[in-house]
This record gives sequence, C-alpha cells and structure tokens, in this order.
Amino acid sequence: MKLSGLLKIFSLLLISTIMTMQLQAQRTMLSGKVINKETQQPVEGATVKIGVQGVAADSLGFFRFTTLKPGSYQLECGAVNYESTTLYNIVVTTGNELFVNIELKPSYIKLQGVLVSHNSKTARSATLETPLSTQRMTTEEIRSNPGGNFDISKVIQSLPGVGGGQQGGGFRNDIIIRGGAPNENVYYLDGIEIPVLNHFQTQGSSGGPQGMLNVSFIEDVKLSTSAFDSKYDNAMSSVFQFRQKSGNPNHTQGNFRLSATEMAATFEGPLSHNKKTTYLASARRSYLQYLFMALDLPIRPNYWDFQCKVDHQIDKKTSLSFMGIGAIDEFSFATIKDATPEKQYILNSNPIINQWNYTFGASLKRSLSNGYLTASLSRNAFHNQIDRYEDNELKLPEQQTLRYSSLEIENKLRLDVIRNNNGWKIAYGLTLQVPEYQNRTFNVIRKQITDNNGDTIQPALIANFESPLKNFLKYGAYVQIGKRFMDNRLGISAGLRTDMNTFTDEGSNGLKTLSPRISVSYALTNQWTLNASAGRYFKMQPYTVLGYAENGVLVNKDAAYQCSDHLAAGVEYLPKSSTRVTIEGFYKKYSGVAVSARDGISLANLGTDFNVLGNEKVLTNGTGRAYGFEFFAQQKLTKKFFGILSYTFYRSEYAGRDGKLISSSWDNRHLLSITWGYKFPRNWELGLKFRYQGGAPFTPYDTTLSRLNFLSQGQGLLDYRQINASRLAAFHNSDVRIDKKWNFKKISLDVFLDVTNWYVAKSIAPDTYAFKRTADLTGFATTDGLPIKSDGSNAIPVYFKNDDPSVTPTIGFIVEF
Repeated sequence: MKLSGLLKIFSLLLISTIMTMQLQAQRTMLSGKVINKETQQPVEGATVKIGVQGVAADSLGFFRFTTLKPGSYQLECGAVNYESTTLYNIVVTTGNELFVNIELKPSYIKLQGVLVSHNSKTARSATLETPLSTQRMTTEEIRSNPGGNFDISKVIQSLPGVGGGQQGGGFRNDIIIRGGAPNENVYYLDGIEIPVLNHFQTQGSSGGPQGMLNVSFIEDVKLSTSAFDSKYDNAMSSVFQFRQKSGNPNHTQGNFRLSATEMAATFEGPLSHNKKTTYLASARRSYLQYLFMALDLPIRPNYWDFQCKVDHQIDKKTSLSFMGIGAIDEFSFATIKDATPEKQYILNSNPIINQWNYTFGASLKRSLSNGYLTASLSRNAFHNQIDRYEDNELKLPEQQTLRYSSLEIENKLRLDVIRNNNGWKIAYGLTLQVPEYQNRTFNVIRKQITDNNGDTIQPALIANFESPLKNFLKYGAYVQIGKRFMDNRLGISAGLRTDMNTFTDEGSNGLKTLSPRISVSYALTNQWTLNASAGRYFKMQPYTVLGYAENGVLVNKDAAYQCSDHLAAGVEYLPKSSTRVTIEGFYKKYSGVAVSARDGISLANLGTDFNVLGNEKVLTNGTGRAYGFEFFAQQKLTKKFFGILSYTFYRSEYAGRDGKLISSSWDNRHLLSITWGYKFPRNWELGLKFRYQGGAPFTPYDTTLSRLNFLSQGQGLLDYRQINASRLAAFHNSDVRIDKKWNFKKISLDVFLDVTNWYVAKSIAPDTYAFKRTADLTGFATTDGLPIKSDGSNAIPVYFKNDDPSVTPTIGFIVEF
C-alpha cells in the first residue's frame, strides 16, 4: 500500500475516533496493586493518597481511584511497618485507566532520625546490592523525551556514562557505557534476558538503528553501570532491567500511535471474570521505506515487531507470568531515480539484511514466609541473513562477495531465591542454558587481483565454511548476602558468582570465572550518602567467535572468558525526595579481550556497522581499561518542571596483539546531556534536550588496499596499522518536542511535534573513500580515459564528506481508548 493510502486510512480513523468521543460518558480512573518488596505478597490496608484523596488496598493489595480529574499527580503510598514511597508524574487521562505496581519495603530499624529509603519510585534508585551507579526512568519520562521518538535505546542516552556510538549524529543505538564495548551490556525484561534489543542488530554486538521495546508496555527501566547483582551473568559494562506493566484487570483498553516513521497499536485488559488473568499485546509497523522512497535514497529498511505479556494470579502466594517479544527486519535496495555518486556508494557499500528474532518465557513466582522464589524458563532465537554483491542492484551470482546465514538459539532455565532474616538479605540461584548455533559463511574478504601479465598482485582471502558447532551447555551459580548496620546507616553487600560451559577448553573450571564483589554505603545524614563498590565480572565470547571454523575445525575452542575488574566510589545528595544529585568516579580493567588473529586489532574496537562481529579466528589475550567520573542531577516532576543534567568525562583504551593501549573507537571523553520539560496550562507540554559529545577516534583508509579492492567491496578498507590514529571533531545538537493533549469523554488524544536537531547542526563522521564516477554515473572515470582496470590503478580516488546535517521532524498522535 502506498504512503498516501496509509495516510488516508489514518485520517479516517482519527476523524471517526473524534466523532465517537461525544457519545460516551466520561471516566477518569487510576488503579494499582501494592505488594511487599521482600516477599511479593499483597499489603492489605496500605494507604494510597493523591492530594487530599485517599484509598486503602484490599486483601489482594488492589486499590482504585474513580473520581480524579485529568492531569499529572504525585502518588504517596504507605503502611504500618513499611517505608513510605512517592511516585512522581503519574499522568491520568480519560482514555486509559492507568494501572501501577507499588512495592513497599518493610521498616526494620528507624533510629536517630536516619531512614534510608530504597524504593524504586523515589528519586533514589539504589539498592543494598547496588548502592551506586544506578539510574531509573519511568514510562512517562521515556514517552515525553525530546528526540527519543518512543525509543528506549535513544532515551537512555540522557543518563550519565551512556554514549551513543562513535559518530555524532549517527542513527544507530550503539549503547556505550563508561567506555565499554556495545556487547558488554545485558538486557532483562521482567527478569528474562532478551539478547536482541534493536532492529537490524549487529550480530556479536548489540547496536542497531531502532529499538524494539514498546514504551506502552514499560513501567520503568533501571540501569546499573557497576556493582551488578551477582544473579546477572555476562554483564561487563551494564545491566538494564526493564519492568513491564501489568494489564488492566478492570476492563479492556488500548492506544494507537502514529508518527512519521511507524504506527503501533496496543491493547490490554482482563482475560477472566475474576480479574486474576490479564494481558498486554501490541504490534508495530515501520514505514521508513516510504520515507526513504520520498527522499530517493536507495535503501529500504522495513520492520515489524510484536510484544505480549500475560499475568495470572494462581493464589495469594503464587503467580505465573508469560512474556514474548519478536521482530522481522528487512533491509533491501531499490533503483535510484536521481542518481548521485553518494547514493551510488550507499547502494553498493551496504549489505542486504534479513533478520528475525524472538524471545518468550514464563516465570513462576512463589511467596515464602520471609522471601520469595522465582523459576523462569525461556527461549530466544536470532536469525541473520546477509548478502552483498559488487552491484547490489543487479545481484549477479558471480559478483556475490558475502553470503552469510546464521541462527542463534538459547534455551534457559533459572532459579532465584531471595530470603530476609532479621535484616539479613540472602539471595542465591542457579542458571542452566542450552545454546544452539548454526553458521554458513562465504565472505570474500579480499579478491584475487592480477596484472596485465596474469601475475598475482593480491591473493584472494576468502572465508568459506559451515560451522560444526551445534549445541553445548552453559551453567552458573551465585550467592549474595547483605545487611544494614549501625542504626541503618551502614549497608554492606557481598556476592560471589561462577560460570561454566562444556565447549571451551577450560570452560568446566569454575575457579577460572570465580567473580567476587562487594559494595558499601554509609548514610552521613538523611541527605548525604557515601557509596563504594569493587567487583570482578566475566563474559563468554560471542557465538560468532565460538562457532568460527577453518577446514571444518572450530579454531576458537581455546577462547577464554573476558574479564573486567570494576572499582567505583561516589557521593549521593538528596535535598528532597524529588531531587537527586550524584558524583562518582570509576575504573575498569579488562583482560581476555578477543583480538583478531588476522588483523591484530581488538574486536572491542569493532561492531558499529551492519556486518558481523567476531566471525574469524581470535586470540583472547587482549587488554583494556576505562576510567573517569560522572556528575548527575535529576529533578522529578512535582508541579510543572522536570529535568536531568548529566556530564561524564572518561577515557577508554584497548590493546591489540601488540599490547599497546590505544583509544577505543568510542573514546569521546566528554558526554554532556541536558533534558528538561515544562507542563503549561491547558495540557500543553514542552520538552528540550541538548547533547554534546567529544570527538571520537577513527581509523584512516589504507589507500593501497582500498584502490585494489574498491570494485569488489564497494567501499574502502581501513589501515589497521593506524587504528584510531585520527579523531573527529566534537558534536552537539538539540531536540525539541511539543505536546498538546485533549481529554474527551472516554478517549484522550495527544498530538505531538518532535524535531531532532532543530538548529541544523552538522553531523560528524569520517570522510568516505570512493572512486570518481563518469558524468552519467554509469561507470568510473579514469586517469587515461580507458576502461577501469581490475586493480583500480587508473581510477581516480575521491572522498565524500559526511557532515550533512540531519533534521527529522515528526508529527504524530496517540489515541487512548
């Protein structure tokens, strides 16, 4: 269907929706559930207040407000023998009944006027296990973030220590945490790991141009950049914990979202008359291909994604939940109408990508007398098909330079137990995984080139194999114990973890991956807290590394786990419950980093393109380090204003085969982000975000190899003898968002304008190597006027600038019904 047809359908849908608004009775409701954070059991009688209105939770912990006016509220919740908590910027509309989950922490000791609150909904995000290096964002903060376009992967770049990849103004979500590589982060959705977070993800890494998670599902997201809880494996730089909402148990409702690049529909409601079973379900469709068609760009990205969640309360102590998320990605090319050298380069330098992925799982949670037990079973799969031709438009079989097909599957079982005895918090658990891996690769890394006499100038370098790796076992165990002392002022938590596998040569030696960690916090006053942590963390090499084979032999079975030692310390200041200020310093030391045996460079410096990371023989003797400090200030919305200010200075360095530490590809050194919002009368909202990122290092082209291989590869080749020897200029831009909301009888409408890079700042990226084309763009210009030679010796090299500003205005709407 053409874009004009889609717009007509959406216009008719909007008109019909508005016409029905006058036919229904107005409703404005908010409901939720209050549970004990330590046992996950309902807190009967908990008091929930909004202004002067208050209700009490019933025997199952449920509460409900039915007479609220539309607007933004603070919600206060408390109970006898529990610490009270406050939820900020709770937006109530006539369209959807908002359902919130509230966790209350039992109060054991309150002496000398010191009470350290650890609830997730206050400005403070820390816990006993992770007292520092933690941030939290709610769904409303994600939804209203300027330039975020409802993409969680972009929104979190407002937080301290979070960079967005090498190139300023780039469109990829390469999440760089405190100078670590993009594949050093792990993502959990309701306690189940989701290895794929972005559409068109780089296999073996994590980046991609568009996030997969639907913001309508997310209650909040917690980011830990150090002091990770020992229950999480494979975490090197960060742990993201996404918590999904529960479906509304009272009635069916939903929302429809339309923007310049996508449309999404979400539904939720009860699945049983007794309200014990609820669901959430959504589908999203991209139409970026129509936008790029209008811009006459040769690329045609296109994706679908789906998400669902079902909750069932078996009895008062036992609950069962199911989650699922999946995506279909297609990246193809089309004929250029108005050809230019730059568009022709885009056509032949990028691969043709087809991917699909899914994660689904079930979790059984059982409350105990002094804690709770969780058993989770999940499965995730990622299929990646990549093809490239010397001419991606013609796709001649004899000109194919890359044919790659891979399938990664993981079946996971985990058991977690949390107990609380006399103030001691003890957590322990086991994990078992059965990975399956398939890989067929044909990759012309460098083509054979001969001179006019038939003598070889460059021998062919081709990877052509089918991986014999099928499946193996991964397993691990952990324990974490902590307690608060000295009238609740001093908190200490220590953990120990080990991970093993049946594939690598030393994988069954649990002592090799023994990873101790400890964190300490001390409350100087009600407002000031000192925090520190130290820990060791391990990560198994990507399946692309483990499954690589030469002559039918898996050559990376000796690959060691990558190791990172963290030290972090800082101070936290809470002038009031809605305001938080932190200053932290950190140091990370890496060992066991994978290094390319062919090129001698650290794989940590790769993974920011659309290819595959680690599909080669490696040595795991690389090293690295990252260090720096962060400043963070956050004001939660209490009346009209909310804002975030974060600044990070850091250095990130990795060593290759020569052992020499050099700047990593994301060693930007300076990250500054300012985000603020203001709510005006009559439901007008304004948001503004400013971002500054220091210049990143980059590797210049090898002019000799680039000339030899451009005709077959469609792009220049980098000179790894000068890896990251050059540096880009610094980058800055600003995004603005304006919302206007209407609350009708049973429907609410939010119309928004979101403009990224509104003051048209130039993007920053290295120049692109290419050959000069003829005036009609049907061939290449040459120095002698003769047809171009296979070795490119008579070609005319040129460099394209990559500093054109990218301004993306998005006009869209959200209908809640």
